[in-house]
Amino acid sequence: MQRLDYQPSALIETLHAAQDAFGFLDKTTLGYIAARLHLPPAKVFGVVTFYNHFTLQPKGEHTLAVCTGTACHLKGKDRVLSWMKERYHLVPGETTADNKLSLVEVRCVGACALAPVMLTDNTPIGKKTFEEATTIIKEWLGDES
Repeated sequence: MQRLDYQPSALIETLHAAQDAFGFLDKTTLGYIAARLHLPPAKVFGVVTFYNHFTLQPKGEHTLAVCTGTACHLKGKDRVLSWMKERYHLVPGETTADNKLSLVEVRCVGACALAPVMLTDNTPIGKKTFEEATTIIKEWLGDES
């Protein structure tokens, strides 16, 4: 913030720096950034919740981002989200109790030709069947069943 003279235009770069330093963006950090950049807290929160790169909670060892854009939706990616909720009681925005996996829902990853797509630790994996996708997730979690 100081390097950019506390200008409101420094918001996204500041958010990236804060998340890199702390691992996530909590309310205190967001409030501090809003005050120092002379921005309404709602604006800062809106930016954080708009971009899927930012997180308001600590993330697990692995992150699974499931694309729910139109192409992925039509190819059945919603099944993975339903399966995660049923099997592991995990919904987007949450992390498993053992901190192994964070689940994120994203609207589009820009890889529609690979639909359905999920990002495993920011690596896109596409054209996987439901069974292949769930096998990857089970391996991460050490779920042998």
